[in-house]
Amino acid sequence: MISSNIFRGSMEFLQWDIRDVARWIESVGFPQYKACFTENFISGRKLIYVNCNNLPKLGITDFKDMQVICARVRELLGITETLWSRSIADPRRDPVALFLEKKSRTGEHAEALTFQRFLYDFYQ
Repeated sequence: MISSNIFRGSMEFLQWDIRDVARWIESVGFPQYKACFTENFISGRKLIYVNCNNLPKLGITDFKDMQVICARVRELLGITETLWSRSIADPRRDPVALFLEKKSRTGEHAEALTFQRFLYDFYQ
């Protein structure tokens, strides 16, 4: 399912630096984890990789907190799938998640990539 946020163009989180992400994690009720995100240099572009598999590597080990944080990240990014529950036999992944993975990279190509262009290439 494609989030309506994508069509409204509200992907401002892609421009967030680590301080913006720290403010966001605080605003969703987890001020105790601000340092976990800043010390691991999690910017808005890297939020696509924040899931229950990676949170312990950041220093977040409380299972209930991990579940809520992952749900909030998916909500922010506009994706509905949980990466760990996917079988290789499943059809293609959510195009929004794939787009965000491409945007998580640095460089001229990633900077210039638009969601519309990605969708055009994705469905070709």
